Amino acid sequence: MSKEALFGKTLAQLTTIISEYGLPKYAAGQIAGWLYRKNATSFAEMSNLSKKTRELLDASFSIGLTDPVKVQESSDGTKKYLYPAAGNRFIEAAYIPEEKRNTLCISTQVGCKMACLFCMTGKQGFQANLSAGEIINQIQSLPERDKLSNIVYMGMGEPLDNPEAVFDSLEILTAEWGFGMSPKRITLSTIGLIPAMTTFIEQGKCHLAISLHTPFDAERSKLMPIEQVYPIKEIIKLLKSYDFGRQRRVSFEYIMFAGLNDSRRHVNELVRTLHGLKCRINLIRFHPIPDTLLTGSDDKTIKEFQDALNAKGITTTIRASRGE
Repeated sequence: MSKEALFGKTLAQLTTIISEYGLPKYAAGQIAGWLYRKNATSFAEMSNLSKKTRELLDASFSIGLTDPVKVQESSDGTKKYLYPAAGNRFIEAAYIPEEKRNTLCISTQVGCKMACLFCMTGKQGFQANLSAGEIINQIQSLPERDKLSNIVYMGMGEPLDNPEAVFDSLEILTAEWGFGMSPKRITLSTIGLIPAMTTFIEQGKCHLAISLHTPFDAERSKLMPIEQVYPIKEIIKLLKSYDFGRQRRVSFEYIMFAGLNDSRRHVNELVRTLHGLKCRINLIRFHPIPDTLLTGSDDKTIKEFQDALNAKGITTTIRASRGE
């Protein structure tokens, strides 16, 4: 049987493990420092632990880091890394270099249950949840790790359908004993699973992005079956009940589909629905996937849509297409 990995454990979880082995509690902080701040790849490197402790850990546990097995690079410099995870399965992480920032989009599941009409991952169906270690391994084992400025939970899977591992990974990324990243550098993207999203809002400080795509219930139900469980109106009502402050951003992702959600009627309904909520909208070009009749709006329509929303007071940007 494979050894249990320590990478991906929170400080509290490491403390529990250390206590079970009769080791002093302060050793948990030392181990966390080696895992998340000093980038240790073996227990032998953990020089402030006794030799006996290092041997005990090596006999019972693994570090748990896994290198990517494949990379594809686009002409614009975007790289898609393939990582082994959850047994004999694989996940992807997309590294997007830009002039002022370098972003990594990370996965939280193998496949996805949500079956959104426009999503290739959803066509795979759900296969497995990732552990917290497998989630942050995409960051730690990235060749460009030292160049990263931003992390987005927007890869394979729905993050809030795997809340325990996702919340542990966020704790590790932002805690002083962990990576020590600013929450302002991290965004979680979700279709809006209200119970877990409520926990994320109340307990976290990272930015939140909601997959919207249309303000009309019937249209959203066709695109995203989850609308029938957690309607977008209820999601927005929940968001309006919180004060996110000046340091935390709420945004909506809006893929532009030709003839489906790109009309002036949609602009007006977006303005009405989002009234009173401090937020922004990111318009996204749609790149066709197999077995769907959806097509993307043309650039002229997208620009006119952006201008109309901005004129109504909703900050709206067009996300640059990367990695085609």
